[in-house]
Amino acid sequence: MTLQADDVHSREPSIPGQADQPARRIPGEEGLWVFLLGDMGIFALFFGTLVVTRADQPDVFHAGQQALHPWLGIVNTLLLLTGSILVVYGVRAIRGATGSAAGLFTGALVCGLGFAGVKAVEYSLLIREGHTAGTNDFYMYYFVFTGIHLAHLAIGLVLLGLLIRLGSRLPAGRVPSASRVRLVECGGCYWHMVDLLWLVLFPLLYLVR
Repeated sequence: MTLQADDVHSREPSIPGQADQPARRIPGEEGLWVFLLGDMGIFALFFGTLVVTRADQPDVFHAGQQALHPWLGIVNTLLLLTGSILVVYGVRAIRGATGSAAGLFTGALVCGLGFAGVKAVEYSLLIREGHTAGTNDFYMYYFVFTGIHLAHLAIGLVLLGLLIRLGSRLPAGRVPSASRVRLVECGGCYWHMVDLLWLVLFPLLYLVR
């Protein structure tokens, strides 16, 4: 007696939950990750330059840190962390078609605008106290690096505006296309990079002695 192919397959042991597990993949597009890693590599060079210069001019950097306003930096850190959490839940809402993505991305956008507002206040306080990028190396690094980060934040705010629009156009219960999901993931990954860069920049400028 010959066994049919279906009989053979029916006797093969199955792994519990195997069919329910989606294939693992990198969020977003591969090209975006090349850009993100390259951008973070450039910032790593910035951070290394900052550390080397600090070692050469410890007194200048210590005096500069004393004039900063660390409580404003802490507020900005909390704003970015909150924004990243909202983006995580927003991406999940897009994947699950729950209809709450637009509100979550709007909350992240508000956090980003709050970061920019706090940074503007800090800039104005420092300039009013006579500290500018031409004062010494510490303030040169401070204004240049935080300014570059602020430019990245501005791009992230534009992307969040795009994600809000995509989320508002997706009715609850409607499963998004794979291309739309990848687009949302790209925006989320970029925002997390902005958060990560600040989490390194903040202690280097405000806390490390």
